[in-house]
Amino acid sequence: MPIALLNGRVLRGKALVEGLCVLIADGRILAVVPEADPRCHSATPRDLGGRMLLPGFIDIQVNGGGGVLFNEAPTVQAIRQIGRAHRRFGTTGFLPTLISTDLEVVAQAIAAAREALAAGVPGVLGIHLEGPFLNVERKGVHDPAKLRELDTSAMGLLTSLSSGITVVTLAPEMTTPHSIRQLADAGVLVSAGHTNATHAQIVEALHHGLRGFTHLFNAMSPLTSREPGVVGAALEDDSSWCGVIADGEHIAPAVLRLAMRCKPLNRFMLVTDAMASVGTGTRSFRLQGRKITVSGSVCLDEDGRLAGSNIDMASCVRNAIALLGLPLAEAVRMASLYPAQFLGLAHELGRIEPGYRANLVLADDGLNVLETWIDGQPARDR
Repeated sequence: MPIALLNGRVLRGKALVEGLCVLIADGRILAVVPEADPRCHSATPRDLGGRMLLPGFIDIQVNGGGGVLFNEAPTVQAIRQIGRAHRRFGTTGFLPTLISTDLEVVAQAIAAAREALAAGVPGVLGIHLEGPFLNVERKGVHDPAKLRELDTSAMGLLTSLSSGITVVTLAPEMTTPHSIRQLADAGVLVSAGHTNATHAQIVEALHHGLRGFTHLFNAMSPLTSREPGVVGAALEDDSSWCGVIADGEHIAPAVLRLAMRCKPLNRFMLVTDAMASVGTGTRSFRLQGRKITVSGSVCLDEDGRLAGSNIDMASCVRNAIALLGLPLAEAVRMASLYPAQFLGLAHELGRIEPGYRANLVLADDGLNVLETWIDGQPARDR
C-alpha cells in the first residue's frame, strides 16, 4: 500500500509548499498532489507535523564516518557503516571515497563498491577515487609514496565498475588529454584535484572531458594576476562543476561568496570530505599510519595540515545559508539537485517529483534531521 506523507512543508522549486501529499510506493514518488486528493486517503498516512520535507542530500566525497575510514577498511561493511553514520544528517546518496593508495587497495575498494551496489546497501551510488594520480606539489595529506602518473596500465581498473558511478580525481598534468578522454568516454567522471596545473592545461583537459573540480581552492594552483591557475580556469568555465567544503575553514566564506559570482550557482556542489570522526565523539584517528586530530569542523595531521573534515551535509547546508547568505532552497539544491546533475542522476534524484526515487529528508526549521527515506524505506534518528 502506498504511504502518504502529509502535513509537511514540501520543497518544490524555490518554495516550501503546504497542503501537499507526497505519495510513495515501491521506492518511488508516485505523486505530489493536494491533501484532498482521494489517493491520499486510501494510502497509509504519515503525519510530518508541519516540518520541512526536502530532497535527500547527495555527498560525492565521503572518506569515512561512524568511526570508519574507507582507506583503512575497503569493505562492504565499511561502506554500510559510513552510509549509516551520514544518513543521520540527511545524506541519502553518497560515494565512498578512497584517497591515494596502492592499486591493489584501489581494486579492493572497487570490488567492495560493486558488492555494496549489488547488495542494495542504502545510499551507495558508486565510488570516488581521489588519487593516486596526483601532483606531489599539491599532495595535502596524501602519502607521496603512493602518488603516480596515470598511464594505460591503470585504465582498465579505473573503468571496471560496470554499475554505479565512478568519479576519479586526478591532476591533469600527471596524465595526458588522451587518457582523460578515454576515461570520460568510458563513463568515468573526471575531476581535477591536488593539481598544480596551469590555466592552459586545465582548459585543454576541459576540452577532453574533465567534468569538475574537487574541493575548489584546496590543494590546487591559485588564481594570480598573471597565471589564473586551476582556480581561475574553474571559475571561468560555466559548464564544469565545483565541489566546495562549506565549513568556514577550508574556504573563507568571503572567498566562496566571490567565487559564486563568477559562474552559475548551479555548478557548485556541497561536499563534506568527511573523515571517520563524523557521527562519533572521537577526537583522533589514524590514516595510513598517521595520527589525525579533530579540531572543530576540520581534521589536522601531525604537522597541522588540513586532513579532511569533521562536518556533515546538514551542517554544510546550514553554513551555506548562514555564511554565504543563500536562501534555503538554493542551499538545499547545492546538496541534492546539483550533485545529482554532476553524477548524471538528475532524472531520478535531487527533486521531489513523481517518478523520482523516494530519497527524502524530514527536517525542522533548524535543519536538524528527524527522519530520512532511501528508496522509500524510512529511518528515524530522533
